[in-house]
Amino acid sequence: MSDHIRTTGPMLASPRCDAKTRCGGACRSPAVHGKKRCRMHGGAPGSGAPRANQNARKHGLFTRDAIAERRQIRALLGDARKLLEKMK
Repeated sequence: MSDHIRTTGPMLASPRCDAKTRCGGACRSPAVHGKKRCRMHGGAPGSGAPRANQNARKHGLFTRDAIAERRQIRALLGDARKLLEKMK
């Protein structure tokens, strides 16, 4: 065994990230110096999506109008199936 003294006190005393995990708990990573978030949650310089991010554009698939239209189509298809069953 070595006689290396572990000095983890300053690391454990450092401020923690304010972000929440997917489970709802707090992130336990240390925050980046001078910031409130860790390197994984947006504390690193240059992190985050670029401005005018084309990948974040809305496609309209889940708008109220699109959902209502799909419900109407499903109802019409159900009525058509019932009518075809009656005709058999």
